Amino acid sequence: MMFIKKPGLICSLLLLLSIHALAQHDLCGKSNTSFQVGEKLNFKVYYNMGAIWVNAGEANFTIEDTKINGRKVYHITGDGKTMKSHDWIFKVRDKYETFIDKKTMLPVKFLRHVDEGGYTIFNDVSFDHEKGKATSTNGSFDIPKCTQDILSAIYYARSINYDEYQPGDKIAFNLFLDDKVYPLYIRYIGKEEIKTRYGTFNAIKIQPLLIQGTIFKDGEKMKIWVSDDKNHLPLRISSPILVGSIKVDLMGYDNLKYPFKGLRNEE
Repeated sequence: MMFIKKPGLICSLLLLLSIHALAQHDLCGKSNTSFQVGEKLNFKVYYNMGAIWVNAGEANFTIEDTKINGRKVYHITGDGKTMKSHDWIFKVRDKYETFIDKKTMLPVKFLRHVDEGGYTIFNDVSFDHEKGKATSTNGSFDIPKCTQDILSAIYYARSINYDEYQPGDKIAFNLFLDDKVYPLYIRYIGKEEIKTRYGTFNAIKIQPLLIQGTIFKDGEKMKIWVSDDKNHLPLRISSPILVGSIKVDLMGYDNLKYPFKGLRNEE
């Protein structure tokens, strides 16, 4: 993960890609305006150490309908893996799951299962927002009001209205990950057109504050683009890493809540 010493490489890239515009005053009481049950997203991860980009992996995100203790929740899953042709170099199999209360848009439960090159992490987290507690596989921890996990933050943040912000604004949020609370921010850069392998998009550009970890440098060096429409889909992430650089592109989508207006050649 970008925020800790031991990253979940493939899914982490895609997860951060979508964490945009989580303002403190927006952390509570926001309703879902951007996604629906049945949505599916597919991304490709590319790596380069020179002039050639190599397809290194992929990640898929799905949304299902379920209940936890009688509460209606969105069950969202993110799966990431390296390509089989690269497994002999460094095999990655990552899986993240969050269960988001449909009324509050806050996480009820979060599962993280990382398997990368023989290094594994498993964490099962239950949230009690009324008591300000998160109970994980490793113990109980205090959390601020309306804290998100990394996957729930993605989908909550997609309902934020970017027209409320000016270029250069810092937008803060609290994230619970691996038994710690991280106060982070996203800097809103503005709107621009971006060309990807999937097409040309009208996009919103942001830059997150990163904490130095295993592969990422700290600071605001990562660039992120999301679709400038009601879906707020993650389109691309581009970032230097300790050796080379990483690029992640949206390659497929299904069952969006709204027509995809961000793709210019489909307008």
